[in-house]
Amino acid sequence: MEESKRIVADNIIRLRTSLGLTQAQLGEKLNYSDKSVSKWERAESVPDVFVLKHIADMAGVTVDYLLTEHDSDEVIERDKEGERRYSRRFISLTVLAGIWALAVLVFVVLWLAGIISWIVFVCAVPISLITMLVLNSIWGNRRNNLYIISLLVWSIICLVYLSALEQNWWQLFLIGVPAQIIIIFAFSIKKRQKK
Repeated sequence: MEESKRIVADNIIRLRTSLGLTQAQLGEKLNYSDKSVSKWERAESVPDVFVLKHIADMAGVTVDYLLTEHDSDEVIERDKEGERRYSRRFISLTVLAGIWALAVLVFVVLWLAGIISWIVFVCAVPISLITMLVLNSIWGNRRNNLYIISLLVWSIICLVYLSALEQNWWQLFLIGVPAQIIIIFAFSIKKRQKK
């Protein structure tokens, strides 16, 4: 265990210096104190996996790089950021296209059965947004989650309203106002810096 801590510590030092950052600057970028970074670099503690992921992303390497021993003269091989973004975008678009293709398939099958149901496409919107939320949380800018969650709430309200159009439940849209306020407040919460 101590050997693993030492490997992570050496790699954090190596990446931090390759980025030209002081311990205080790295700590600021991670919302930690320079004392926490110092403990990591002295192998007294190990940052959690989310911090390791953030450090790896900053340095353009994988988390596996941080966990693997390297020679001191070994060159840091950075991920090619452009290729990774293209692949992520392509994967996201492929998944979304699959959701909409499935919606078209369900619509056609229902149509052939004599049921014309446009609500299938309305159902595809929240499903697409949930998928975007998951993919964006894994790969993207988490700040975009505010917009995705907002759209998701409003699309679910629209789905319920359109599903029961005969009842004219326009009051459902009133629920969206406090929900939107809660979402905005939730994303305004800032993580306190550890001391």
